[in-house]
Amino acid sequence: MSSESRRPTPPSPAVIGIDVATASVRVLCADAQGRVLAEARADLPPPVRTPAGTSEQDARSWWPAVRTALRRSTDALPRGGREVVAVAVSATSGTIVPTGTDGEPLGPALMYDDRRAADTNAEAQQTGSARWDALGLSMGPTAALGRAVRCLRTYGSALHHVLHTPELIGRELTGHPVATDWSHALKSGYDARAGEWAHEVFDALDFPLALLPPVGAPGTEAGVVGPEAAEATGLPEGCSVRLGMTDGCAGQIATGAVEPGRFVGVIGTTYVLKGVSEHLVRDATGAFYSHRHPDGWWLPGGASNTGGECLADIPPARLPALDAAAAARGPASYARYPLRREGERFPFVSGAARGFELGHPRDEADAHRAALEGVAFLERLALDRVERLGVPVLGPLHAAGGGSRSSVWTAIRATVLDRPVRVVERAETAFGAALLAATGTLHEDLAASAAAMAHSGALVDPVRTEHPALEENYGRFVAALSERGWLPDD
Repeated sequence: MSSESRRPTPPSPAVIGIDVATASVRVLCADAQGRVLAEARADLPPPVRTPAGTSEQDARSWWPAVRTALRRSTDALPRGGREVVAVAVSATSGTIVPTGTDGEPLGPALMYDDRRAADTNAEAQQTGSARWDALGLSMGPTAALGRAVRCLRTYGSALHHVLHTPELIGRELTGHPVATDWSHALKSGYDARAGEWAHEVFDALDFPLALLPPVGAPGTEAGVVGPEAAEATGLPEGCSVRLGMTDGCAGQIATGAVEPGRFVGVIGTTYVLKGVSEHLVRDATGAFYSHRHPDGWWLPGGASNTGGECLADIPPARLPALDAAAAARGPASYARYPLRREGERFPFVSGAARGFELGHPRDEADAHRAALEGVAFLERLALDRVERLGVPVLGPLHAAGGGSRSSVWTAIRATVLDRPVRVVERAETAFGAALLAATGTLHEDLAASAAAMAHSGALVDPVRTEHPALEENYGRFVAALSERGWLPDD
């Protein structure tokens, strides 16, 4: 045997995705084939929330947590992190932090759900109504735009920049200020269609655009890892720092649904539908809006107030037995809208919406089955609305979230939708950020990254024998929504 044949194969190049979530930082390292090589997390202090609608977190806690999670990950790699060629950061949408001339936070981060600038956002909505209408977007009470203005009114001349989470981390990684991406900038007032900040809105609010960062496309380079960050994290000096996307967008990308016509339905606490369209589609009802795709397409999506929360009263240990009983009994004997909150926001918008039952359950299994079917009915209504607005939905629906782990629920969804459902293995924000880090480094573009790295699980086909009964209940469900005046007229 020659010495060359005995020489060990060098580790393949890798990328890292960083997810700065609300409760913790998650780091995931993957190679060009999507194999996960290392993972780590570090906790963050919980946000401080008040009944008045304030929501804050210590922004100074972010970098130490990122640094710790990165070090744990690179220490677990064969070459101690030297194989990492790129890193990207994703975070919660709309979280911002005021910073001074040294790039350090002047105060706590204002979180995505902070409502204290609701009045300013209402003014911004009115001032920029023509622009927002063209984008199919609205500046709601928690939009980051109003909170950015509040930062200026709070800190005055001490304020040098208003940053999103990734720019704060990017500065630590590179040693200099970095751009934001057009995904994190959306709710701060960036018009990804025109490629500019909504200057007329900021002018009306006396907010200088110089306080906002430059904006780039997700997946493009923002800089490289500097010597101090390399020493602290185990990343190699010169490693590319790529622009990320918000947590919701990165989670979508992680499923591999990155080309026009591909959609993913996520059942977590609530139901979320996200997809890709070639053109910007505006929804006059405000039920969904679009982020900009890294390749210039659009990412329409919406989040319901209905979802896995409908099972919140059931102890998790009992769910497998109830699922089995629901599968054995077949379609429910009645239709149910399992909304637990007041009001709905997707696939229709109605503050008056309330959950209802069109009949009564025969037993616990019947009630459980009706809840699962009710969420599937909302999902079909969502896809139907997307298609009515001119967005094609192609191929299987990608399924993610905790609800996708229920085989009976997935089969119900496939049957109600009358299309196969493909369960996704890793619909994680950190994995989506890793795909963005691989874009332009390990792979030519995002589509190539997703094709090589995002692996789908089982394909679940509709249950043909159950289709007629579910179709009948779906018709009753939609009729009940229409009778209550909750569905749009189109």
